[in-house]
This record gives sequence, C-alpha cells and structure tokens, in this order.
Amino acid sequence: MNPDPYEILGISPDSGPAEWKRAYRRLAMRWHPDRNAHAQATERFKEINAAYEQLTAVDADDEPEAGGEADAPPAAEPARAADIRLNLELSLEEAASGCRKTVVVMRGNPCPTCAGSGEHGMARTRFCGACHGSGRVRADGELVRCGDCGGRGFFSERICPDCHGSGRQTAEVSLEISVPPGMLAGDELRLSGQGEPGDGDELPGHLFLTLVLRSHALFQLRGRDLHFSMPVGALAMLAGGKVELPTLFGTLAHELAAGSAERREIRVAGRGYPGRGRLPAGDLVVDLQPVFPARLDARQRKLLLQAHQALVDDMAEAMPEIAAWRRENGLD
Repeated sequence: MNPDPYEILGISPDSGPAEWKRAYRRLAMRWHPDRNAHAQATERFKEINAAYEQLTAVDADDEPEAGGEADAPPAAEPARAADIRLNLELSLEEAASGCRKTVVVMRGNPCPTCAGSGEHGMARTRFCGACHGSGRVRADGELVRCGDCGGRGFFSERICPDCHGSGRQTAEVSLEISVPPGMLAGDELRLSGQGEPGDGDELPGHLFLTLVLRSHALFQLRGRDLHFSMPVGALAMLAGGKVELPTLFGTLAHELAAGSAERREIRVAGRGYPGRGRLPAGDLVVDLQPVFPARLDARQRKLLLQAHQALVDDMAEAMPEIAAWRRENGLD
C-alpha cells in the first residue's frame, strides 16, 4: 500500500499545484530536522518530500485532451529552498533615521560528511514500528502486508552520523544589513538569497526581517504622528512665548500662543515620524499640561503681586468674570 500524498500533505484530492506547493512549504518548514528536534522529524521530512514529488510528477505527465490546443504553460517558477523569517528589533530613533545592523542567522548547509544525501557509512537495520518486525498487520480481522515496510518487517538505513540523516548542518552566519529610514512596525525587509541554501538546481531561499519597534520612554507612535505629554508653566501658557519641544532628532523651538492656563493640544505639521516613499511625514502632537507654582519665595511673590495689580487695574479686559461679579454684587 502506497501512502496517499494528499493525506500526507493534508490537502484535498481536488486541489491543484498552487495548493500542493503551499502545503509542502508549510510542512517542510515545520518538520525540517534543522528546525524540529522531534525524533521522527527526519522521517516525516522525507515523507513530505516524497509526497510532493509524487504529485508534481503526476502533474507533469498530464496531457491536454485530444482535439484541443493546450494553452501555453506559464513560465515555471524556479525551485527555491526554504525562506527564513526573523524579527528585527529597533529603537524608534534607529527606525526613523535608518541604520546599519548586524543580524545573526542560523541556516543549514549541506553536510560535508554525506554531501547532503543524509546517507553515509555502513547500512543498519531498524525494525518497522507499525508491524513490530513481523511484516503483517491486522485489518478487518485479517493479517495483511504492512504498508509501512512493504511486508519486510524492517528498514535498511545508512544514516549519516553527523547530520542524523537530514543532509544538513546548521551554521551561524552574521549579515550586515542596511535599514532604510521611515520603516514602521510590521514592515518587512527581504534579503534575496539569504535564506536556506539551495541544493543542486534549487535556488537559495530568502531572508525576511519583520520590523519590531521597542517602546519609547517619551513618544507614542500612532500611524506616523508622534504623541507625547509635556508639563508647561501655567504663566507661560497665559502669556505665550517660545517653548522647546523634544523630537526624535533634537529639540524644536515653538511659539506658544497666549491663552488660558488649561490643558491643550498643539500640533506641529510634518515634524513627527519621517515619511517613506510617497507617504508624508507625520505630525508632532503635544499634550500641554499646565503646572502652577508649588511655592514662591519673597521676590517671586512680589513680582506676581505686581503682575496681579496690573491686571486689576485693567480688570474689565483682563479678568471680565471678576469685574462682572463685582458689578452684580454692588462692589463697584
């Protein structure tokens, strides 16, 4: 009994080559011995490869119906080894301005002992686990030939002792990469050909790096807008004047409009997180929080009283609520 390739790949018999390929890549990544330490990973990986090869071989033998012209087949995509996907963690400043980073990648290489075949040295015998070496299994009350070992009751293997039959050995590779400015969390960098090495006619896979941004002590990134809260002296909010606003690239002098000493938001267009490509830079959005003096010395008290007296002298304009209250209560 030959194993069903559709069942091994977990796909429907009505599926086509695109679904075969997706299922194969998913399972091969999961069961590759370099990535999976399970005792049966090597056997499962070989089984997956064999199932995919069986399906693609059948598909290649299909011919168009007689009497009709076959459409020109699409250009075949070259076979490619597995991709590697990693996260790349950056600070907000590094991602905003762009940077160079060193990435350490673990990837497989053909085992030098067996030249990537997985077999080396003298053969060894292993009993079949399905039939316990008898070559027969019971089905519907009868003894039938074991489908796993073909009735032999054992497997002959020449497993390479250095790669344990996988044909691969893992190696640590350091890559210097350049991160362009303005990338956001979740954006992806593709390093062509830096995934798992190819074998024979197979092209090497790609390395995909997904950007992860570390949280920042001050800024919160919302889209490309940078938000933060900043305490400001209440008197400065009343009188207006210049304030220094922090940005990812230093400080920015901003003219604060005179107004009430109440919490307010200011927005500085284009001074937030930088743009990328056709995407414009975000805004710098600041939540201003008024801070009143906690204590005053004699000199500060005298200056504030002088300022207060100047306001009282022009109460109708400077403090209309107090002026109205005095009039209503007959104090003026």
